[in-house]
This record gives sequence, C-alpha cells and structure tokens, in this order.
Amino acid sequence: MRLDLGYDGTEFSGWARQPSRRTVCGVLEDTMSMVLREDVSLTVAGRTDAGVHASGQVAHVDLPDSVDVAGLAKRLARALPTDVRVFSARVVPAAFDARFSALRRHYEYRVSDAVFGAHPLRRLDTLAWPRPLDVGAMNVAAGLLLGEHDFCAFCKRREGATTIRELQRLELVRAADDVVTAFVSADAFCHSMVRSLIGALLAVGEGRKAVEWPASLLSLQGRASGVAVAPAHGLSLVRVDFPGDSELAARAEATRRVRTLS
Repeated sequence: MRLDLGYDGTEFSGWARQPSRRTVCGVLEDTMSMVLREDVSLTVAGRTDAGVHASGQVAHVDLPDSVDVAGLAKRLARALPTDVRVFSARVVPAAFDARFSALRRHYEYRVSDAVFGAHPLRRLDTLAWPRPLDVGAMNVAAGLLLGEHDFCAFCKRREGATTIRELQRLELVRAADDVVTAFVSADAFCHSMVRSLIGALLAVGEGRKAVEWPASLLSLQGRASGVAVAPAHGLSLVRVDFPGDSELAARAEATRRVRTLS
C-alpha cells in the first residue's frame, strides 16, 4: 500500500524512530497499528531531519488483503495528531518501494529577507534572514553545482553510504513579498545536503563568498567546515517522482547499486 502524507515538522525529531523522542514514523506506525490491529512497519521515500516539513512525502507498507484501503485515510484522520496527515492510501504493485523505486525528490526552502522578517503566519516554514540577498548571484553559484558529483563537502557521512548524487535542479526565485524560494531536485539526497547547499548559497547571496566558492568545494574529500547548515524549519519535501508500474523493479535494482563517478 502506498501512502501519500504530509506533516509540520516543528514538533517532530525527524522521520526515523528514536527512543523517547516524538518522530513522524513513530507516530504513524503506532497509530496505524492501533487502528488496523496489525503490526505496521513503514518504508519512506525521504527520511527528513528534525524540524523539516513535508507536503509530498511517500511511504509504503505491506498489509493483508483484508484491510479496507478506501476508508483508511478517513479512519486515520480521526486518530492522528493534527500535525501529520495521510492524504491518500492505495494499493500498488508488489515491486513498489517508496525509497528505492523513487526517481527523484523535490524540496523547497523558503527564506525571507524582508526588513520585518518572516510573515507571522509563515514563521514556522520560512527562515528570516537579516541581510539583503542577491538572488542573481545565488543562481549563478547554484548553476555551477548542477550535475552528478560527490557532494561529500555538503553531507554528513554515514558508514557505508555513498555521497554521489545527481543534482538536477537548484534554482532560486524571489516573490513580491521578498520571500526567496529555492527549488531543489535530485535523484536522492545525502544527510543534511539540501540545508548545506542553501547555507553555502546564503553566504554568496549576502556577499561573503564569491559565486565560484560553493562549486569549488566539490573537490574536497570530506565535509567543508566553512559551510553553515541552514536551519531546518525553512525546508519542505514537496514531491517524490516514481516511474510507471512496469519500471518499478528495475529502478529499485539500479538505485541499490553503490554509485561511483564515471
């Protein structure tokens, strides 16, 4: 079963279960297990960090055929806390894997450099930046980061995990209300990658670093100490793309291979 869901990450310690901490996975699994009277174990498309939001998260779960899929979202709406919602549930082919079948993930990061800070109604998903940002310079720097690279300078390493990723979109757009939204898409992201990229671009935007600086870090063999990780609350996972049903298994197999740079 595929679940499409969203959450306000403010009061969550991220997606993954942690002892004695409130997490999205923990709340969802516990609530679904209670409602369905079945042990539930979720696999998610993107494990978000503490404070990160989602409007287009995807997870899958294996359940007996007897489960009423059509009525599940309504039943969960009555049982879940208001800061996490399951928008829809549907049966998908057995080859569907929310993590490994995904083609790409799309994130948005919101930052306001308005003199008054973030709008009070958007303060939980928008970073207030105290200095003016040059979006043109940020976009030049962003363009130099596109493509397949080893992004270890922008990631927290995990044992046995590769940091090679294909960054497909990194674009910043300023709206009339002085909110700058960064649109970030890749086949996958390593731990803290999006927020580190945004942190580097903010340094360019306020004039502390040259436009070539973020891309120059790609030659490093480890995490760049000069890159600040942008605060979590400005970041939201907005969409996950998947191939057609006939291509799910092949995509999952390809994703599981450890990548190296060509």
